[in-house]
Formats: sequence, structure tokens, C-alpha cells
Amino acid sequence: MSVEVRIPPVLRRYTGGAPTVTVAGATVGQVLENLERAFPGIKAQLFDGEGRLHRFINIYRNGEDIRYLAQLDTPVADGDVIAILPAVAGGAPGCAGRRTPTGR
Repeated sequence: MSVEVRIPPVLRRYTGGAPTVTVAGATVGQVLENLERAFPGIKAQLFDGEGRLHRFINIYRNGEDIRYLAQLDTPVADGDVIAILPAVAGGAPGCAGRRTPTGR
């Protein structure tokens, strides 16, 4: 099966800047393995040393979080879309609840 994989900006250095790539595989896990074959180095950004997805990496198949499906064993079909979304956190320390002079 060929699926479209959406690459977040932080990982596009591995795909030559491409925001989407087409990768084959029958499951999400196979797609991610083939993604590494096509774009060496990207796997280390997705998985820990024991082969588990980093806890801050979210993977969606057709808009559904694979954690609530079959995880890496989630099947894919031709035309499916896999989105890789790293969790983002931020903000300045001590700013919670502060308002600007305009009240926003």
C-alpha cells in the first residue's frame, strides 16, 4: 500500500524539505520503517532506543490517533494519510494567567 506521510517542519530536514512523502507499507509501523529507509536518520527522531515511539510523538492515520487503534500495527490502505505530529509545549515561566494591557 502507498500512503501519504505528512512531515512536520521540525523533521523536514530529513526529507529534503518535503512536507509530504509517499511511502509503502501494510501497517503504520511498516510505513515508518520504510520512511527510515527512504530518509535515514528520521527514525531516531520518532523512536526511543527500545523501539517505542517517543511519548511526545503523535501519529495519526486519516485523522485518528493510532494510540486508540492498533498502535504501530494499525493497518493502512492505498491513499491513507499518516500525519506525524510532535507535541509542542512552551511559554515563558511565570506567565500563566497574565493578561496584556488590552486584557488578552
